Amino acid sequence: MIDHKNCRFLIDSLSDYVDGTLDETLCAEIDRHLADCEDCRIVVDSLRKTIYLYHTTAQETGAPQEVHKRLFHRLNLDESLETGSQ
Repeated sequence: MIDHKNCRFLIDSLSDYVDGTLDETLCAEIDRHLADCEDCRIVVDSLRKTIYLYHTTAQETGAPQEVHKRLFHRLNLDESLETGSQ
């Protein structure tokens, strides 16, 4: 049976885990959780694919500014962090 408390921990640490900036001990704990939790594996895989697609399509096609704004709004990100504007 899946301990959903660990799922919440994964979500809290997901960005650092995917970015590769999370402590090795915590990464190992998350890796163990992912081995047993298909739902969390799907979340991690989806995030990685989203990041990959964003980077490849934004560079190749120069995504329209409106799409860029909607994406940052939906992800609750500060657009100035990405564009370097204040």
